[in-house]
Order: sequence, then C-alpha cells, then structure tokens
Amino acid sequence: MRTLCSSTLIGEFFIIGFAGLVAMKDPHLSMTTVWTVSGIAMLLCVLLCGMVTRPGGTALGWALQIALIASGFAVPTMYFLGAVFAALWWASVHYGRKIDVAKARFAAQEESAPSVDAV
Repeated sequence: MRTLCSSTLIGEFFIIGFAGLVAMKDPHLSMTTVWTVSGIAMLLCVLLCGMVTRPGGTALGWALQIALIASGFAVPTMYFLGAVFAALWWASVHYGRKIDVAKARFAAQEESAPSVDAV
C-alpha cells in the first residue's frame, strides 16, 4: 500500500505546486497566502508518504483529498484534478491493501513450504 499511496501523494505534491502558480495570478489572493497554503499542503504530501501505513495515515490522506477538491474555489480546475486524485487515492488504498494481503499470503506459503536443498 505504501508504494501506491506514496506515488499518488508525490503526484499531488507537483499538482499543488502548479496550482499555486496558477493561483498567484488571481488578483484577489495574496502571494503570501497562496504559498503558505500551498507549501503546507505540499509538506503534508511529503510527510504523509512516510505515515501512510501508520494509524490515521489513510484518514489524513482523505483529509488532503477533500482539501484538494476544496481548492477548486481558488483554482476551478482543481475541482476536476482533486476528484481525479481522490479516485487515485481510493484505488491506491483499496488495491494497495489487496497487494499487502497477497504478499503476506505468499510469504506465509514460502515459509511453510519445505525447502529443497541442492544435492
């Protein structure tokens, strides 16, 4: 699960940075506000890469997805991109857990199988 979720979060890191560049062009938003919010969200993406398998890591990831969709108020394209990344996050969590279960089952089978020594 860690690999899939981390890949999604790193993609979001770049999307948030690009959205910050677009939001800078809005005359109603100050540059300080844009980069403070974008910087915090980008930092959260990087920190979540290491926390994704810990308790609450997935929930924080979902909170980030909601915030990404909500950023559509500042940059309307983010409604679409936020929904795309929320779907990617769901897929990463869902299929990542299935992969983890399959890997554990495979490891258990390998451990219980009798080893064949070369003669």
